[in-house]
Amino acid sequence: MSDLPRKAVTRTAKLAALPLGFAGRATWGLGKRIGGRSAELVAREVQQRTADQLFKTLGELKGGAMKLGQALSVFESALPEEIAGPYRAALTKLQEAAPPLPAATVHAVLAERIGEDWREYFLEFEDKPSAAASIGQVHRGVWHDGREVAVKVQYPGAGEALLSDLTQLSRFARLLGPLVPGMDIKPLIKEMRDRVSEELDYELEAEAQRVHAEEFADDPDVVIPGVVHQSDQVLVTEWMDGVPLADVIAEGTAEQRDRAGQLLARFLFSGPARTGLLHADPHPGNFRLLPPAEAQEEAPENPDGSDEEGAEAGEWRLGVLDFGTVDRLPGGLPGTIGESLRMTLEGDAAGVYALLRAEGFVKESIDLEPDEVLDYLLPIIEPAQVEEFAFSRGWLRDQAARIADPRSPAHQLGRQLNLPPSYLLIHRVTLSTIGVLCQLGAAVRLRDELEAWLPGFVAESEEAEASEEPVFTPESREPEPEPESVPEGGA
Repeated sequence: MSDLPRKAVTRTAKLAALPLGFAGRATWGLGKRIGGRSAELVAREVQQRTADQLFKTLGELKGGAMKLGQALSVFESALPEEIAGPYRAALTKLQEAAPPLPAATVHAVLAERIGEDWREYFLEFEDKPSAAASIGQVHRGVWHDGREVAVKVQYPGAGEALLSDLTQLSRFARLLGPLVPGMDIKPLIKEMRDRVSEELDYELEAEAQRVHAEEFADDPDVVIPGVVHQSDQVLVTEWMDGVPLADVIAEGTAEQRDRAGQLLARFLFSGPARTGLLHADPHPGNFRLLPPAEAQEEAPENPDGSDEEGAEAGEWRLGVLDFGTVDRLPGGLPGTIGESLRMTLEGDAAGVYALLRAEGFVKESIDLEPDEVLDYLLPIIEPAQVEEFAFSRGWLRDQAARIADPRSPAHQLGRQLNLPPSYLLIHRVTLSTIGVLCQLGAAVRLRDELEAWLPGFVAESEEAEASEEPVFTPESREPEPEPESVPEGGA
């Protein structure tokens, strides 16, 4: 394969085969059951075959098809286990790997975008990609100044393929229902299409990453690789080792899971407050768990975090990759989110309802009972009600079932709520992050992060009181001393 499959007819046929193939395997499974095999065994085999075809098709097409697969992968926690099990392994593969482009194609892109002398920029360049995503793949190299770098090369024809995929997928989104039961896929696809031009623009991505890298440069918990070089379809950034979050999900320790979950929540809420940008692609492939800085200095031969003894010297950190999709929030996350959460926790049904109506979550033509709205919201925000919450697939499945069941009051009320366009991306990022927290099975002090970073979550009167209190250090809990006065003319 020298390029993305770009002919619309070919790509449409491959995509259409997904729901058709599912229907065919269901018929095959029925025949097997009639033939005497147990329903459970046949169902598992049907689901495994479907998962295999899903990965093969979406991975080969890359573009929007693969992007949809990545987006769906973070929601598998909400599916019943008998359905989620076979999909989990196949969808997770999309987060870290896909069939690569041949080296000759990669070299051609580098020559076109950096120059025929592109090799002079590198002391080393690995032809075999280390990772592949929806619109590009990453190669490891060493920059001419000795820095280890990640070289992100955009697939030729990625923009055309991405738009074609998402157009075709939206046309038969309803038929994709069996792949992820209970999820409305069409709005997800529409939103992805709206974001295509931004993600294809590596200049915008480089700028978003620079802003984050500068803001988090001295952060003890979050690490953002710096941007080294950027051109039209090539982005070079500092290389970052670490344990992929998908590996932590699969086999991480309880300590790693909890730490990763806490920092993921912290980055979700602190990022917009500190940079005015929301990292809007929170699937596990975009995160790494890094050993403590002290451990790295003491044991540089183990940069992947496998040295458990070194890790005891401090706390694990979160590495964040891929800033191709961001939401621009100059004032941080909207205060409405924090205010509505706070009023819901306080049991202020009338206040929450009035705020949701004012923001357009309840249309003027709709009348709802405030107490019923409160009953709908409270189970969803359970993680914010307690000091520490243990996220789990079971909890998320219960929430999904409550809202998706047509017979439940929650389903009936949910259908009458509206999601304003300005909240679409925030909503998806929040849901996706919760999905990853549930995959991790992490115990997270979510309320701490909300109080620290979410505007409106702490009442203004409480904030004013807090600002008048003396500052305490975590180590001593003693008031910080007043700074010494300096005589005129300097010390």
